[in-house]
Amino acid sequence: MNRVRLLVLNAALGSLDYSVPDGVHVEPGSVVIAPLGPRKVTGIVWDEGRLPGADFDLSKLRPILEVVDVPPLAEPLRRLIEWTADYYCAALASVARMVLSSGGALGGPTTTTEYRLSGGTPERMTPQRAAAIDALEGEQGIIRELASIAGVSEGVLRGLVNQGVIEPVTVAIDRPYPPADPDFHQPALSADQLDVAKRMVKAVEAKEYAPILLDGVTGSGKTETYFEPVAEAIRLGRQVLVLLPEIALTENFLVRFEQRFGSAPVLWHSSLKSTERRRAWRAISQGTAQVIVGARSALFLPYANLGLIVVDEAHEVSFKQDDGVRYNARDVSVMRARFESIPVVLASATPALESLHMASTGTYELMELPSRFGGAQLPEIKLVNLTEEKPASGRWLSVPIINALEDRLAKGEQSLLFLNRRGYAPLTLCRNCGHRFQCPNCSAWLVEHRLSARLACHHCGLETKVPDECPDCGEGDCLVACGPGVERIADEVGELFPEARVAVATSDTLGNPERAAEFIAQAEAKAIDVIVGTQLVTKGFHFPELTLVGVVDADLGLEGGDLRAAERTYQQVAQVAGRAGRGAKPGEVLIQTRHPDAPVIAALANGDRDAFYAAETESRRDAGAPPFGRWAAIIISSEDEKEAREAANRLGDTRPKREDLYILGPAPAPLALLRGRYRYRFLVNARRSANLQKTLREWLDAHQFPPGVRVGVDIDPYSFV
Repeated sequence: MNRVRLLVLNAALGSLDYSVPDGVHVEPGSVVIAPLGPRKVTGIVWDEGRLPGADFDLSKLRPILEVVDVPPLAEPLRRLIEWTADYYCAALASVARMVLSSGGALGGPTTTTEYRLSGGTPERMTPQRAAAIDALEGEQGIIRELASIAGVSEGVLRGLVNQGVIEPVTVAIDRPYPPADPDFHQPALSADQLDVAKRMVKAVEAKEYAPILLDGVTGSGKTETYFEPVAEAIRLGRQVLVLLPEIALTENFLVRFEQRFGSAPVLWHSSLKSTERRRAWRAISQGTAQVIVGARSALFLPYANLGLIVVDEAHEVSFKQDDGVRYNARDVSVMRARFESIPVVLASATPALESLHMASTGTYELMELPSRFGGAQLPEIKLVNLTEEKPASGRWLSVPIINALEDRLAKGEQSLLFLNRRGYAPLTLCRNCGHRFQCPNCSAWLVEHRLSARLACHHCGLETKVPDECPDCGEGDCLVACGPGVERIADEVGELFPEARVAVATSDTLGNPERAAEFIAQAEAKAIDVIVGTQLVTKGFHFPELTLVGVVDADLGLEGGDLRAAERTYQQVAQVAGRAGRGAKPGEVLIQTRHPDAPVIAALANGDRDAFYAAETESRRDAGAPPFGRWAAIIISSEDEKEAREAANRLGDTRPKREDLYILGPAPAPLALLRGRYRYRFLVNARRSANLQKTLREWLDAHQFPPGVRVGVDIDPYSFV
């Protein structure tokens, strides 16, 4: 190979041709460094004939500079990059960048300095030094990490380093991970679990593409069941990827994994340090990392010998990326399994309607766990009609929920109140002049967070102090919080039951695995009586003493024009209901609603999942919605509102006229201003037979947009704001 065409990690450059110096070996998938003017760029050697470009005279090509010392990207991964870019109308370079997301893995030092206690004592012992020495027994890490563990400043630890109480240790960044033992602990499985586990183990042994939908009720032991094919993959010397939807679930999962396999899996998520990402990336690419547990981005890592993919809580919306490359990790997991010729398990108690449809047509193999493990019973579900059982003035909890909370507190049992709204109140206004606090960058109200004493925008992240007076009229002591968030519900519980130990569980309070681990430990130790949480607590947590779940506002998810609103509401409420009664004690679920006759609410009350999905399926079929049709969104945005509007109108004037395609818009997006950019949207509804991506590319490529205009394409959108 004396000439190569590179996929460089800059979408604006396209593909570039280079020559290969004599004696240098490259192959498709090799990662190389090449010159570009005075700069150097990273590129991937691509298969001949698969990238567009003209064939230049070899003598005119500049030579590549270096072949990076990492294994070439395997053919299945290269095909996945191509498929993802094609399906989601994204640039190949943007997808490839996700594969090489750990820049440090391609070079840099192979060692780092960490610190540990030496056994010595300081010349002068202070309370902070004594606390640090106690906390750091057996610990090793960089100074910043140790300071966080000890709860002291870095200056305290550096003083101990200077006195030799803490000593430096040189460690290899790429040191191997402790191996997982597939036979470390063999749990006792139920007959249903054993049957399903054996079928999945056979799929791993076959080393063939096999999409599996693991449909098990909450508490049925889906995790313990899919651990068996994980163990088989380890025995066969193959790698396993387990995708989790939330980083907060990681710590809970790690405990269960270590109990089964005797060591921790390799982690991959956004909170990892750069050295940890480098270590994980290189171990994954070399095949020494056995089991990888991560967020959706772990899907694009360069596995050397992948043998199984598991997508836990596969229905979760957080598997959909809403910026950059707008992909759905659930669907891309199935495609990666197909390219790798391996099984993929989609595990859920409330599968996505699309997944159930694929199972009904035989495309996915359906494996069911219809009952809870160990004889535990599903909770009893009751509706609280808020038009009849109105909460007291200024309150949000009805009498039935208050009485149920009182009963659980008296019995020493735990309760969970669910409201999918972070903060204290979704809106703050002035009672004197009516001024409403709105984000200056987004079409959204600022949410009051009393725990941090801030007003925050949940879309762009802007935060500001709560003012002492109205910025419009100057009146003091006039600001009113409107509506409830979880913090307000927690305050209400505290006022009703001053002796209750209340914990707020949201992405604000459990924002990293360490906080999540602390929360889980407190809940399991029964140091918490009442948990008040958002969708974060609807999945993955197992607290045997939790016997009551109260849904504060079941109607909240039905508002806002989301085309999947009914399905999402059913999934969220069913999942949170599943937290109750997972141990020996029976569970009870109380659902507050103003619309008890709504089909989704009635289905929840009756426990009739099949009836709800059947009705939703027919509704989707009539509307030509997924899985019977296709959706796509086009978002036109600019910092100049007029520029965005005119660009959207010009695009709308040339919309394709096709019988298998229906285009709505342009119209201002529901969130018309986001992060300082004005937004207009098109919604495309296409038949399954339509070549949707090709039509969209041809439509968009025919336009020259002004430099300030951005055009985003979202295939299979989950967000409609």
